[in-house]
Amino acid sequence: MSTQADPANIGKVLGFLREWDRGDRRVRSRMLNTFLTQNTGKTFYELELEFAQVASLFLARLTTWMRLTYMFGTFLGMQLKAIGIFLSAASHDQYLMEFLEDGGVLTLLDILGHFQSKEEEKTEALRLLLTISNAGRKYKEIICESHGVKAIAACLAKSNTDETQETAWALLESLSHGNPKYQNQIYKGLIALMTCTSPKAQQLALHTVHTVQSKMKTAHHSIVEPLLNMLRSLHLEVQDGAINLILDLRGHDVRPLLLNGLVVLLRPTKEEVQHTMHMKESERMKMTGSLPVFVQQAAAAKTIRLLAKDSQEVSHELLSLGVIQHLLYAMGNREHADAQIQASLALEHFVRSYPVIEEHVQRGIGSTLFAAFMHQADTLYMNMDEIQAEILLTNKVDITEADWTSSVRPSLNVAGAKMNP
Repeated sequence: MSTQADPANIGKVLGFLREWDRGDRRVRSRMLNTFLTQNTGKTFYELELEFAQVASLFLARLTTWMRLTYMFGTFLGMQLKAIGIFLSAASHDQYLMEFLEDGGVLTLLDILGHFQSKEEEKTEALRLLLTISNAGRKYKEIICESHGVKAIAACLAKSNTDETQETAWALLESLSHGNPKYQNQIYKGLIALMTCTSPKAQQLALHTVHTVQSKMKTAHHSIVEPLLNMLRSLHLEVQDGAINLILDLRGHDVRPLLLNGLVVLLRPTKEEVQHTMHMKESERMKMTGSLPVFVQQAAAAKTIRLLAKDSQEVSHELLSLGVIQHLLYAMGNREHADAQIQASLALEHFVRSYPVIEEHVQRGIGSTLFAAFMHQADTLYMNMDEIQAEILLTNKVDITEADWTSSVRPSLNVAGAKMNP
């Protein structure tokens, strides 16, 4: 393709630019519509041919106009789509570099956080940032240097449309690959995102944290609290994602914090129960019949079972934290059947794996209740009366390390925990 511009075409382009510079909003809107219709999908070389080798002059005008007017929403959606034609042009990164040099990344990030920006405009801005990120490592670094991770995560957390959230998530995923310089920044940004109140955002954040965590040698201790808090989610996708991430972290240095936190969750204090009853979550409790702190209690018991079945070493650590007494307590929670079921199933694993625990539990709760438990642990709650529940809630079962290390049934210690109900 010849690089020589036709004189007639040059005159046409100069006339186009002159009309743009003199035009008002209505004129520019018409010109943008025509540009979008005629140039969508064109390559770098096709755009250069169309604009007589000076397409960059129109891109510069678009970028400047957007930077000056985005706060007022003046044809912002059209501006972003027009710029997208340049940034998506195949075969060359000249337009990308020019856009970045004109402060384009900062403008796009500002659009994400501007209170007047519409959801579809935020989505379009995110698409442009994704195009930039996908262009290579140096472009990912420019976005991160501009505090992009924080702005993108905030957009994901606050957005109320699936399309915007999923585009923001795709952008965070892109930034997390092939970007070692900012891997830790992205990791911490994702952990912060886990604390948001949007279930969709939490689910997407968990997915990407899992990806990033697999590349890191250690886990940051700040991941523990938001991860445990996710166990109270009434959305199963979020809760299951949190459980799976906890299982993945069992080989990292945060394991002691996670195990201790899980055991503590089995026995919520009266203050915690009362606190959650006065929170916004209580509205969802009225609809579902589940107090979030009890949902969390059930999820903690389930996670403990999966961890214990997967590793004898983890089982020993849980036993040293007094998990048996706490599981018995959770079994006595007649206000939440799933907590009783999950605690019973977890206790059953320990009882069948360690004979001495069987003896201590039988002594602690009495032969009648213990016989019913051993007969069918997951249905024990259905026939439990108030007296039996009180026995469990006030149990004093205390098993020392010397007790359970003396009697282990390795053959019953099943490896490979799975997400069972």
